[in-house]
Amino acid sequence: MLPVVALVGRPNVGKSTLFNFLTRSRDALVADFPGLTRDRQYGFGRVGPVPYIVVDTGGLTGDDDGDGVEALAARQTVQALAEADRVLFLVDGRDGLTSGDQDIATMLRRQGHDVRLVVNKTEGLSEANIVADFHALGLGDPVAISAAHGQRVRALMDAVLADYEVSGDDEESEGLPGTRVAVIGRPNVGKSTLINRLVGEDRLVAFDLPGTTRDSVEVPFRRGDKDYVLVDTAGVRRRRAVHEAIEKFSVIKALKAVDDAHVVIAVLDGRDGVTEQDATLIGLAAERGRGLVIAVNKWDGLPADQKDRIRAELTRKLPFVDYATRHFISALHGSGVGKLLDAVDQAHAAGQKSLPTPDLTRVLEAAVTEHQPPLVRGRRIKLRYAHQGGRNPPVIVIHGNQTQRLPAAYKRYLANTFRKAFKLDGTPVRVELKSGDNPYEGRRNTLTPRQERKRKRMIRHIKRQDR
Repeated sequence: MLPVVALVGRPNVGKSTLFNFLTRSRDALVADFPGLTRDRQYGFGRVGPVPYIVVDTGGLTGDDDGDGVEALAARQTVQALAEADRVLFLVDGRDGLTSGDQDIATMLRRQGHDVRLVVNKTEGLSEANIVADFHALGLGDPVAISAAHGQRVRALMDAVLADYEVSGDDEESEGLPGTRVAVIGRPNVGKSTLINRLVGEDRLVAFDLPGTTRDSVEVPFRRGDKDYVLVDTAGVRRRRAVHEAIEKFSVIKALKAVDDAHVVIAVLDGRDGVTEQDATLIGLAAERGRGLVIAVNKWDGLPADQKDRIRAELTRKLPFVDYATRHFISALHGSGVGKLLDAVDQAHAAGQKSLPTPDLTRVLEAAVTEHQPPLVRGRRIKLRYAHQGGRNPPVIVIHGNQTQRLPAAYKRYLANTFRKAFKLDGTPVRVELKSGDNPYEGRRNTLTPRQERKRKRMIRHIKRQDR
């Protein structure tokens, strides 16, 4: 299971900046004034020795009681602490030790969390002088970093996650055999009803009330000669709508289910169309490289104009998962459900497919012939050969010259070309680029005496023309 790392501290100490650096994203808003973050923000960490989930929280202030905005943000932070395996307590090195820091440290010690004290905003300052005052918090040796510049952040995460081992392939992540399928979506979109329909019996409680499913539930079953494990997850609401303590683990459970799955079925409510929360959940599944099937539920009874509108929304709002197959179903009545598992099998097979190097190179050569890479400073980027670098999702490594200058649009073109050539439907394709070392880089060419005389004549000629 993925470890969970929570970021806590006073407002404006750099929690969101650190979150963006750890996730290699810009999901958290950052500005130079306190109180910008109110809700919890979740993401997959990319900086560190092992995969993990990082949670950004609102700043804790002294006014954490009552029903105000600060109190609501504090409750969100308490929930994040309950979810966390590791806690990073951020303080501002430029402000020094404050009474607010002391209050938060007291609360963390009282609750017994595994806390690492992190002194942020230390760029250009003496580390020894900055961290000296923070020893008084009684949380061990402070670690000085700069989240804005990424200084010492990687070393910090290596130390924080040192006790966790890199997990193996998805096949070994759980004990139950078969293809693991995570069913995700907002509350009351019909996830439990869909699983009951797929297995052919009422295995899960389904009720027309948001929040009926509180935990991730595994449902193993067999279809023909294939084994499956369907994972029903709690519906993920917008964070501002989550108030009950019993729901505090729902997001974490859903994210872990996605990470452990081979294929994800994202269930949408046809009556609501594609909401912002739907796009966020699907984006998280795509980020983890999982096979994806989109199921638009409650399709029966919708008027024709609304169906056309939803089809247009799928294209407009979800262009980043154009590889995913889309199915329009009614989990309650069973229409369109029969093809879902076929799409799951296709996505799983595509993610595990073996791609021979000669075939990949031939497709690469044809793609370059059809549409050549752009010129960089008058020189054409050269792509020489390709080979497979991983599975689930398929990773294609391309070797060449100046590949670091290849535009993102051309990488998408190559990924789509490989997907069409090898019929990799239902799974993302990742393209990695590697450039060969230039043996003559940094070396000056030695001229022969004749070349040296010619060079001098040319210089004199140019000077005479300039007069």
